[in-house]
Amino acid sequence: MTFSVVICTYNRAEYLLKTLESAVLQSHPGSDFEVIVVDNNSTDNTPEILSFIQEKYSQKITLRYYKETQKGVSFARNLGVQEAKGEYIVFIDDDETVTPDFLNNLYSFLQSYPQAELISEPVVPVFETEKPDWFSPYTTSLITGAYDKGDKIKIVGKKDYPGTGHATFKRELFHIYGGFNIHLGRKGTSLMGGEDKDFFLRLINNGVPCYYVPTAIIYHHIPARKLTEEFFHNLTLSIGKSERIRTLNISRKAYYSRLFSELIKWGASFVLFFYYTFTRHYQKGKKLLQFRWNVSTGLLTG
Repeated sequence: MTFSVVICTYNRAEYLLKTLESAVLQSHPGSDFEVIVVDNNSTDNTPEILSFIQEKYSQKITLRYYKETQKGVSFARNLGVQEAKGEYIVFIDDDETVTPDFLNNLYSFLQSYPQAELISEPVVPVFETEKPDWFSPYTTSLITGAYDKGDKIKIVGKKDYPGTGHATFKRELFHIYGGFNIHLGRKGTSLMGGEDKDFFLRLINNGVPCYYVPTAIIYHHIPARKLTEEFFHNLTLSIGKSERIRTLNISRKAYYSRLFSELIKWGASFVLFFYYTFTRHYQKGKKLLQFRWNVSTGLLTG
């Protein structure tokens, strides 16, 4: 079996049906992939959605469901990895959808690049409401995970590591480099992160190249609540807190290095603020300074 599609979910029943159907209804042969759903202790009607999908599609492909009671996306992803039988593990988030040729496009890429062990895919945001006027390319990427590295297959640089929700891994990488850090990542309704960055840098720093496959497109559905001031504040503050945990987990030196890079990012943020202000887009510039302030606060205070 080539692929194990792993979908970790927590209280996203309103999106999960579309996510699962897009993952199941692939043009790729059903005998060559499985779909694994890990429910991270949801309290909504997620179990009913999963039962419906299993009953409707279990004759077409292998569809397995697990429940992870330890709260945290890292626990859920590690369980999905543990249960996966495919040579490659494909992660899709529970608010994302893919086209029917998604796995076929990945498979075609792997036929041409059999050495590939780590793959990133483009993310196209799908907005459910109008974008606020403070949105810029920087805040769009921050909130939606938008990821576009062009229309050619390439190896992306260290600074262009993807999120796990649009990445594919050769399964043996987890046996060599370990799983996701259970002290990082979202738990319940918190917006903590860092588990993606921690894991990808572990791979890239050990010489594992990350290929970008432009034809394996993922659509990320963005509800109105993610475009609010409250969500922006909580997300950016959580980024700083997560970076503090991640770097201190490596060493005190890594933490101080991250603080130094934060100073550089402040400089870039001021340049962009003045640019946006000069071009009469003050709200965009103001939001970047708020972003930087919250990240720095989280880094310093935890």
